[in-house]
Amino acid sequence: MSDGPALTPWRTELRATLHLAAPLALANLLWMAIGTTDVIFVAMLGQQALAASSLAVTQYMLISWALTGLTGAVAPLVAAELGRRKHAVREVRRSVRMALWLALGTGMIGVALCSWGEALMLLTGQDPEISRRAGAFLAIIRWAIPAMVVSSVQRTFVAALGRPMLATAITAVAILVNALGNWVLIFGHFGLPAMGLEGSALASVITAFAMVAAYAVVIAADRRLRRYRLLGNWWRPEWQRLREMLRIGLPIACIIIAEGGFFSSAAYLMGRIGAAQLAAHTVALQIAALAFQVPFGVGQAATIRVGYHYGAGDREGVRLAGLAALWTAFAFSFVGAGIMLLFPRHVLALYVDVADPANAQLIALAVQYLAVAALFQLFDGIQAVGAGALRGLQDTRMPMAIALFGYWLPGFGLSLGLGLFTPLGGLGVWIGLAVGLVVVAVLLLHRWRRREALGLLPR
Repeated sequence: MSDGPALTPWRTELRATLHLAAPLALANLLWMAIGTTDVIFVAMLGQQALAASSLAVTQYMLISWALTGLTGAVAPLVAAELGRRKHAVREVRRSVRMALWLALGTGMIGVALCSWGEALMLLTGQDPEISRRAGAFLAIIRWAIPAMVVSSVQRTFVAALGRPMLATAITAVAILVNALGNWVLIFGHFGLPAMGLEGSALASVITAFAMVAAYAVVIAADRRLRRYRLLGNWWRPEWQRLREMLRIGLPIACIIIAEGGFFSSAAYLMGRIGAAQLAAHTVALQIAALAFQVPFGVGQAATIRVGYHYGAGDREGVRLAGLAALWTAFAFSFVGAGIMLLFPRHVLALYVDVADPANAQLIALAVQYLAVAALFQLFDGIQAVGAGALRGLQDTRMPMAIALFGYWLPGFGLSLGLGLFTPLGGLGVWIGLAVGLVVVAVLLLHRWRRREALGLLPR
């Protein structure tokens, strides 16, 4: 029995969204598994080492993600070019070439910014010894930034060209490379000296460059991807395209800085409250971030699908792409929230020994934080897809303003006030995180629903 022709476009779009989102979300989860591997190995070195790596990684990841957001402007540009003309080889190559230029140039700027990491930690009142160890860790891991940004551009290219499973496979291999690197370099195997905490940082650098090499190999080996000849005329500038990428990408980078800085600031607030609170925050946030990777992948797919219809001038396609992404993200966020709320200790057992009496305080605090994380999962999914869909319409400036307002006024304001000036302590910090996400999600969803009235749709 047929459901009727009216459902066909919806089902077609939902299928296309899932086909793109599933491997991207899986790749995101696998990427988080790389971070989880680091946490597991570093946790074996003690609570102080875990706290130091947490402070360093918050800075490293904030800079890295901001730069991947800047170069991430290549996603809506490539999607729109493919929507306008299915075989837009030259246009796609030019956009990706400029994105790679941008990745290398800004990646080196990111390396330089990490030079002030330890000074920033001391300025924010962190423990001097933890800051010293974090600074030494950051001095090594910062060299992974250029490679990480380049691999992000490569990943966007293969996903937009219909090969998202390549990103999944490469990230899966990267987990093995990173785990082996941690095991060998931290504890000293195969005749190498035991480097301790710094060994984990070096393993991350090796993994980042291995991913760039892997993407280069698979792009050269795949017939469809190879025809774009990404390195052809690599020295030739496309200044207009670069300006367009900066116009779209700079607000995206600011959004990531606003959100990433918001969550990073929570780590610094926790560091002022206590080492146990910071360690519990690190583990709980790792779990919340892991659950977020599915709606984040859906948001990435929304950028490409909405951008494709935007380039084709298909308003109904834009609507269906956004709707399919929102419902998909909502469903997965609901599942993630349920797991965190109902089985917190089981989830925490993946990271720490919940039966060890030495971890009792950490576990008790982390369970409280996960309860709050479960409540904001749905809104986190909505803001991820809302931002991704608007990005597909090449609308990034107002979402930037929304992120700056929502995360830093009601969000950080509450985290600071409740965390440092009330008995709630770390729990108050997490309440502020939840409020910031709710405000941003509601405002982004409102803007998406008013896209036609705001003149965001193609003519």
